[in-house]
Amino acid sequence: MDTIVLKFGGSSVADNEKLKIVANKIIPLYDKGHRIVVILSAQGKTTDKLISEAKELTNDVENREMDVLLSAGEQMSTAKLSILLNSLGYKAISLTRLASRNYY
Repeated sequence: MDTIVLKFGGSSVADNEKLKIVANKIIPLYDKGHRIVVILSAQGKTTDKLISEAKELTNDVENREMDVLLSAGEQMSTAKLSILLNSLGYKAISLTRLASRNYY
């Protein structure tokens, strides 16, 4: 059983219809017996919007807090895809890991 890693950028997961297209690319590979790992970006312009909103608060954003903020967009994408795949009968879970930096 091979492990296949797929990466989809923001425009590929920009809305729920595009998430369905992504699911339809994953499912046949899974059905062939492959283990699938999917890496997703935040939907559409989510990252740009979050950066802009943070900079409205201050121009001196701590790196750690920016990492947490930007990961929220990616977490939304992964959770939504997992919800979709589970609804289609495919067991899926979303995982997250923040960048490992030495903040302290």
